[in-house]
Amino acid sequence: MSTHRPRSLRHEYELYVEREIEDYKNSVSRTSLMSLADEAVRRLGSSAQMGMTELLLAAEVDKVIHGRLRLPSYDTWRRRLQRNASELQRPEHWGLRGDTPLKAAIPSLPGSGSVLVTGARVEGSALYLAANGCDVTAVEPERAVVERMMEAARTAGLDEKVRGMVSDLHTCLHGWTPDDPLTAVVCTPAAFSGLSAEERARVIEVLKSVTSDGGVHLVETIIAGSSMIDEDELREQYHGWHISIVPDKGESKTFVARKAVA
Repeated sequence: MSTHRPRSLRHEYELYVEREIEDYKNSVSRTSLMSLADEAVRRLGSSAQMGMTELLLAAEVDKVIHGRLRLPSYDTWRRRLQRNASELQRPEHWGLRGDTPLKAAIPSLPGSGSVLVTGARVEGSALYLAANGCDVTAVEPERAVVERMMEAARTAGLDEKVRGMVSDLHTCLHGWTPDDPLTAVVCTPAAFSGLSAEERARVIEVLKSVTSDGGVHLVETIIAGSSMIDEDELREQYHGWHISIVPDKGESKTFVARKAVA
């Protein structure tokens, strides 16, 4: 997983304005664009007489479009962004329960951290974690699901925080390792579907090996008697980790294992 250097809000605003202006240009006819250029020339006035460059004209056209679109000022945009961010940080926004175990796990992730998410509900979990500051790699075998998730991430301004991989977990771990140690792994029993006990053990060992000290693994909605993976098997696989069980809806539960700090 690539590590992204955070961009300043001012830079984000400039990119927002640039996207809005380019989208407008792409939405109008060439005649309309020529009309904009004429208006830009008139606004430049005497400057044009002094040898107007294409760059100067293009910048003035952008100013004309900016005014026509009535784009918000930086301060107004920033306040809107902050209000929107608060909404995105709510689990309910992504179709998760308000008391999802992920909510309790987030504050314990060092610096929000790098997270791998896979299994059922991959979309909601990945986007919720990204909205709360995590760098997320989401592994999902259905391409349509990955594409839908990435489109939702782009719409929410989270595309730099989410990486989608079209693969099952077992195949993924044969050809991929994170650039930085993981601080969390979030999955459901569905991630282990079709794997033998030996294959499940190897997958979990790989995930444990690329998790930093203090990192946490969550396996959500464990149901007694599940044919994919159950609590007893998980307890055996995570021997030496601090284990807790969080009650879920009905008879299901979430298995939480935290790696000891050396």
